[in-house]
Amino acid sequence: MTAIQMNAEILRNMSIIAEDENLMKRAARYLRKLVAEKKPDPTLMTEAEFFSKIEHAEQQIAEGKGITFTNKNDMNTWLNSL
Repeated sequence: MTAIQMNAEILRNMSIIAEDENLMKRAARYLRKLVAEKKPDPTLMTEAEFFSKIEHAEQQIAEGKGITFTNKNDMNTWLNSL
């Protein structure tokens, strides 16, 4: 479904809802709830931020601050401790 088709469908449904006060109240409550759920994704970053994190990690490894594992069980234990 294209954006234009979705927009048309939403407008058709809104015209039906607009004729019923109870449906309007329910729609308003749902829309408030839907908007409140929208939160920024904390994992999103710019390209510059991403490469800065890589450089920082490389610097830590060069300083001997990196973490190494000899087997996957040790790695899993460390990951589970986070």
